[in-house]
Amino acid sequence: MTTRVVILGGGYVGLYTALTLVKKAGNQVDITVVDRRPYMTYQPFLPEAAAGSIEARHVVVPLRRELKGVRLVQGKVTQVEHEHRRVTVETDFDGDRVLEYDEVVIALGAVPRTLPIPGLAEMGMGFKWVEEAIGLRNMVLGRIARASTTDDPHVRRRLLTFVFVGGGFAGIEAFAEVEDMARAALRHYPELSPADLRFVMVEAATRILPEMGDEMGGYTLEVLRKRGMEIYLATRLESCVDGRIKLSDGQEFDADTVVWTAGVKPNPVIASSDLPQGPRGHVNALPTLQVATEDGEVVPGAWAAGDCAQIPDLAKGEGAWCAPSAQHAVRQARLLGANLAHHLGGRAVKEYRHEHLGTVASLGLNKGVAQIMGVKLRGWPAWFMHRTYHMAQIPSFNRKARVVMDWTTALFFRRDLVSMGRLHEPREAFKEASES
Repeated sequence: MTTRVVILGGGYVGLYTALTLVKKAGNQVDITVVDRRPYMTYQPFLPEAAAGSIEARHVVVPLRRELKGVRLVQGKVTQVEHEHRRVTVETDFDGDRVLEYDEVVIALGAVPRTLPIPGLAEMGMGFKWVEEAIGLRNMVLGRIARASTTDDPHVRRRLLTFVFVGGGFAGIEAFAEVEDMARAALRHYPELSPADLRFVMVEAATRILPEMGDEMGGYTLEVLRKRGMEIYLATRLESCVDGRIKLSDGQEFDADTVVWTAGVKPNPVIASSDLPQGPRGHVNALPTLQVATEDGEVVPGAWAAGDCAQIPDLAKGEGAWCAPSAQHAVRQARLLGANLAHHLGGRAVKEYRHEHLGTVASLGLNKGVAQIMGVKLRGWPAWFMHRTYHMAQIPSFNRKARVVMDWTTALFFRRDLVSMGRLHEPREAFKEASES
């Protein structure tokens, strides 16, 4: 009898679990993957996509191409009722669909953790998806182009002030890569000078890149400040209504761009489900990646991994939890697929244990910081390590080859710095022509 497996989420965990399950379980399973997007986004490459070093289409992996023999339902998961073994999916055209299953994999990932800051919902943008990276790129280049056409110093200053909130990996890499791109773009605008650009980072903690420790975080802080970038620690964004930025240290200034990268939280669908949850809203799971109650009792038919799951980190010892990183997610997914196949075959499941290899971060073209197995790298070697590691990790030979081609082309030609802001309003020109 074929087992119906529904995988909620098509990110790292969803993709790799499905691939592993197809390989190890074969005809034993009928797999359905549910995701709003028909592709997996390789998020570590988003900063380079925003900066124009990589073509945006090359940082996503089409699910239908990679998941042969797997059904893909494109829609938003709105309800999980594990007691009845069913999930409700909201699609764009057919309304709600109910999918029944025998085994479910919770791979819903995380969403931006926002705060009720006045003006944030109206003018802020995230940096988690490829469309946001493309939007930020067009926004920054568009602001530069507009600033070159005005003589009003206040308008110019507002257009060229870019505020990033959150000094973790996503925030720092986006902050550094986009500033590097903006500075390069000024070569084509003799009306502007590097002094006109203002990049501001706001971080509520007392340091940036906390995963790298004080030394490497301090080095990164020093490097970015030497580039003229403003970084305010132990500072919060209190308001950005109509572009008027107010910080907790009393500063006030105007900006047209606010990028929010201040952490993530588990997908809110989990909170409304009947699955056991940890104190921060994650699905509670065992090291075997089986969903379990607070007392450690296995919940039959439910598995979880990645950013939406609370999984003990056996490599660090009792009381430690796996960090929400791509490194953990990919390895957890492969084990989850294997464990689920073993479970269906009546074999024993294994526990997840992984010594974190280290961390890498890009700080712009030829600049980076890394800490690999205790070895600390800075500058070009760290940047090279960043590219090498992530090129090896991005799924599929197709995407690896395309990313390498992008980098190779960049050795001979400067990156393309054209704004395509109208891309987000494709009907605007036709509407104007129709109304004239």
